[in-house]
Amino acid sequence: MPPSGTAGNLSQLPPEMLDFAILKSSGALAPRLGRLAVSGRKTTLTPAFIGNTSRGIIPHISQDNYSKCGVDGVYIPLEDFVEKYPQKTPPIFQLEAPEPLRTFNALPNDSLVILGPRRNPPIATPNGHTNSEVSILTSVGFRMLSSEYYAAAARKLQPDIVIGLADIPFGQARVGIKRKDKMSDRTEVWLRDIIAKQATIEKEERKFNIFAPILPIERDVQSWYLEHLLDDMVDKISGVAIYDAYLLDDLPDELHHLPRLSFHVPSSPHEVLRQIGLGVDILTVPFVTTATDAGIALDFTFPPPSEKSQDNVRQALGVDMWDSDLATSVTPLSKDCACYACAKHHRAYIQHLLSAKEMLGWVLIQIHNHAVLNAFFEAVRVSIERGSFDADVEAFAAFYEPQLPEKTGQGPRVRGYQFSSGDHARSERKNPRAFKKFDEEKIQQLKAAHGQLVGEKPEVRDVIDDEALVGLVGMGDEDLEVRLDGVKIDVGKV
Repeated sequence: MPPSGTAGNLSQLPPEMLDFAILKSSGALAPRLGRLAVSGRKTTLTPAFIGNTSRGIIPHISQDNYSKCGVDGVYIPLEDFVEKYPQKTPPIFQLEAPEPLRTFNALPNDSLVILGPRRNPPIATPNGHTNSEVSILTSVGFRMLSSEYYAAAARKLQPDIVIGLADIPFGQARVGIKRKDKMSDRTEVWLRDIIAKQATIEKEERKFNIFAPILPIERDVQSWYLEHLLDDMVDKISGVAIYDAYLLDDLPDELHHLPRLSFHVPSSPHEVLRQIGLGVDILTVPFVTTATDAGIALDFTFPPPSEKSQDNVRQALGVDMWDSDLATSVTPLSKDCACYACAKHHRAYIQHLLSAKEMLGWVLIQIHNHAVLNAFFEAVRVSIERGSFDADVEAFAAFYEPQLPEKTGQGPRVRGYQFSSGDHARSERKNPRAFKKFDEEKIQQLKAAHGQLVGEKPEVRDVIDDEALVGLVGMGDEDLEVRLDGVKIDVGKV
């Protein structure tokens, strides 16, 4: 890897090599500018963010609209694709093509693809990890993923970057000292597994780069792991994956030249700025999609506008597009935004789409929200370059509310793996009813449509055939007896 602060000649890099250059930095725990490049991919100026995917796509954005998001890369969790494991071979592993992970998800050739074991943020699982396996949540339930299987998956799928498997008990409020020791020991073994698998890749094949996980525990507890990482594996890794940005002070000096990818989930732009101020280079920002699902169009700039409101009240970080007052607004989502949604549509139209439960509403908001975040990170880089970052962060904190607006409307349908594991045992509905209960008038109309009115065709008035049954079943959540109102089903006709 070229020394820190040098550009390196990308044309002379091996196809698998990642080049990271620190362009400006004032210290180990300070904001820094960098450039990350992998041969054949877009060069990413840091600080930056990568797209957070679900089932291989950025939610609400089809792959033909991927370029409208303006992201240089995406993070893809393996647990999204191994629901048939171990009973059957998952379809993604049956694809015989170069770079199967990229091809399977129809991602552009110049986009950076990062593979990890779990979604971000991950859903806590009821099963604990073992010495060789971590617990994951697939679309059909909980599974155990072995270190050997994960390394083989990375070898097969050929992503640009692979996040090392880490033993992190997500969802546990307190972790005992003995458990922390296990976290350190297991993570070291699993990192060695994936490095060994990387070494089996033939010279003519494209190698993946490895980011070593830095555990969210104190340095002295994971000192054994860090010692072996520095002594035996530092020349085999290309970056570090951070799970607690506030522990970056514990990062060994020998690792400061490596790019830092944060999986510490920020709840707001203020939290993003705090992580950047500690020296994080690349972030995953799940609140972008969370805001989109809630129908909130992000509306903030960095640094903030110089003029303050007359009442000196902090401004909201977004606009709730469910607000009925926007039904007649013909202004764009954000005043100075030039994204596709703002250039082509206005607030009233998008508010109408949400009210009508049209998917396009969330698509346009997602495009806009990514554009706002892209502009935000670009301005952050400019601020670091001119040396005004700390002052701009203070002004941003004084101008904007500390959290995103609360959700008021109903978002799109949610999937089972978007809930905490404790929610799976609950009997109440996770999505609203698709149909309301039928009143008596509608039941009579339905009967009339199938010749069931009293006095009409007496020989069939109490019989319902299979076509009518298909039309009735599932149309409401009321009891079957209420919907059929005493009619009997002719078994011979069903």
